[in-house]
Amino acid sequence: MMRGWLFALFTLLALTLPASAQDLASLVADRVSVSNSSVLVAEGNVEVAYRGRTLRATRILYDQTTDRLSIEGPITLNDGAGNFVLASQAELSADLADGVLTSARLVLNRQLQIAAANIVRAQGRYTQLTDTVASSCQVCRLNPTPIWEIRADRVIHDQLERQLYFERATLRAAGVPVFYLPQLRLPDPTLDRARGFLTPGIRTTTGLGTGLKLPYFVPIGDSRDLTITPYFSTKNGRTVELLYRQATRTGRFDIYGSVSRDRLIPGKTRGYLLSNGAFALPRDFTLTFKLEQVSDRAYLLDYGITDRDRLDSRIEVSRTRRNQYVSGRFIRFQSIRAGESNESLPSLIGDLTWHQRFSPQILGGEGGLKFQLHSGDRTSTSLVDANVDGIPDGRDLRRTSVTADWRRNWALPSGILASALGEVTANLYSIDQDPVFQGTTTRIDGGAAIELRWPFVAVDKRGASHVIEPIAQLVYTDSSTASLPNEDSELVEFDEGNLFSLNRFSGSDAYEQGGRLNLGVNYTRYDPAGWQLSATAGRVFRTSDDRQFGPSSGLEGKTSDWLTAVQVQLAGGLIMTNRLVFDDRLTLTKAEIRAGLDTERYGLSSSYILLRADAGEDRPLDTEELVFDARYAINEAWTGKALGRYDFTADRASRAGLGLQFRNECLSVDLSLSRRFTSSTSVTATTDFGFSVDLLGFGSGAKPGPTRTCRR
Repeated sequence: MMRGWLFALFTLLALTLPASAQDLASLVADRVSVSNSSVLVAEGNVEVAYRGRTLRATRILYDQTTDRLSIEGPITLNDGAGNFVLASQAELSADLADGVLTSARLVLNRQLQIAAANIVRAQGRYTQLTDTVASSCQVCRLNPTPIWEIRADRVIHDQLERQLYFERATLRAAGVPVFYLPQLRLPDPTLDRARGFLTPGIRTTTGLGTGLKLPYFVPIGDSRDLTITPYFSTKNGRTVELLYRQATRTGRFDIYGSVSRDRLIPGKTRGYLLSNGAFALPRDFTLTFKLEQVSDRAYLLDYGITDRDRLDSRIEVSRTRRNQYVSGRFIRFQSIRAGESNESLPSLIGDLTWHQRFSPQILGGEGGLKFQLHSGDRTSTSLVDANVDGIPDGRDLRRTSVTADWRRNWALPSGILASALGEVTANLYSIDQDPVFQGTTTRIDGGAAIELRWPFVAVDKRGASHVIEPIAQLVYTDSSTASLPNEDSELVEFDEGNLFSLNRFSGSDAYEQGGRLNLGVNYTRYDPAGWQLSATAGRVFRTSDDRQFGPSSGLEGKTSDWLTAVQVQLAGGLIMTNRLVFDDRLTLTKAEIRAGLDTERYGLSSSYILLRADAGEDRPLDTEELVFDARYAINEAWTGKALGRYDFTADRASRAGLGLQFRNECLSVDLSLSRRFTSSTSVTATTDFGFSVDLLGFGSGAKPGPTRTCRR
């Protein structure tokens, strides 16, 4: 009899899982008795634990004759996975095939609560609730009305499929009915991927009007899914967006796309296609690919997808090891800039790179060997420079390069660190469809340097550490006189990263020439309070001016401009960087100021950039912009956001935006307003308004926010 009674209790604890009579459980109660040889009674602080589940009640009675359980509450059943059943009393069969719990409440995944007059168990799988109220919102005694709730005549919970079925359901906001559905199906909070509608969104733009996005999610097995999003707007905009995701044993890939018809370009079907993926290959190789295609120049901006104006599709196989890097890739560029022709751009790129690091036994130190193949083809076959950019519209270029480099360090007396370094590169160029550079040309580039560093370290009375390091680097580089076009090294950066470098050009088509002395000093302060200051200042002195650099580079002439860079890292997370390039008259050539902060309460990402006009870098006017993106948590639930971009050269804002987000334990609301002020022949200035509401507690959904605190 005792064994049968325990079996009934264990079945109750397992809910939908079949119990095994061989599993062990524990029963704790103030009193346990047997009456009439068939009725077992446990009374007072009754607690039964089984398979990680716990049942607590005031009194449990098992009648072996009727094979029924009578439980008096308050009853609490915890399955150990965040699901609870609360009731005042229960009458159940021993195997839970049928039974009723009265004045009950079902809590799923510690989020969604369903209160009911009665809960009926059936077939060990279904839970039927009548006269229900469902919500994931905190309910307070002084304000018992939740922010939102779903009232229904009946709710059926299918624990196997993890679905909730509502009959004659009404959605209420702050107690006011706002929506009625005769039938409603929603996933329970434990289901991550459920077929059905996702959170809708409202978007209003100047060009498309007000529109509604209603995404529908379709799981396709455990490793694939598809999201279909119809988007209808008031200005006759009709769009279908698709997102397909698939995971494989070795990687994953995504496919994004949409097809649209609208009034912005009447009579034309518009759209875009984006895809990316990554896969693991044998021998530690990785395959990555990216596909980007759009129907017209304005589509991505019109539909708020991205503000990029050049797209690239690529496929690459690469491997990175401790002393080796191997990569092979093909790239196709597509420009959507106004006035730029794809036919005259090197839109088809091929690269093959093999780079090996090693330690030479004879010379010591560290060496490297790099082999590279590169090709850049244009679809045009014209020998004429029709777009007046200084390059024949059909020029095709192929290059083979082999580079060897070496460096060795020594520690000299008095703490001086000495280094010797050098490199040499052999290039073979093949150029077609260019009247000036037609044919095959070879070029050898190389350089060597001697470097001295003398670091000084001191600790002050407050415990702060100071490191001062003067650096002098004497460099000589040379290149053959072969005249070659420069396609990959037109933009030159002069910063603390290449102040002590043999070659400051970013690519292979140009190599810095001549003798020079690179002088600079590094300073670092480590404060015991947790903040850090680092600074670099330097300059380049040349034996002659080879006129390789433009006026905005900071490297023009025999003597370069001054370079200073300062970075401050505070204990609170704030990082500020200031980089300046200026001449002897303190006139700025380049300026960059960046600030970044990310804490729970607030965040900031801001930058100011100044670049002087330079025809060689295709910049006819000065560029001076301020960009910022900030957020501030007004309180635990409300967060404000702001972003902006201001063009000082044009003396106007180019983009501005505001956002407001509310998030608590049961509701997420996002409101955004943005304005793009710039326009061109393909796009016009536009204003975007976005609004979305997410009821938290169904499916995986968005992460819940902080739970409200009830006031007494």
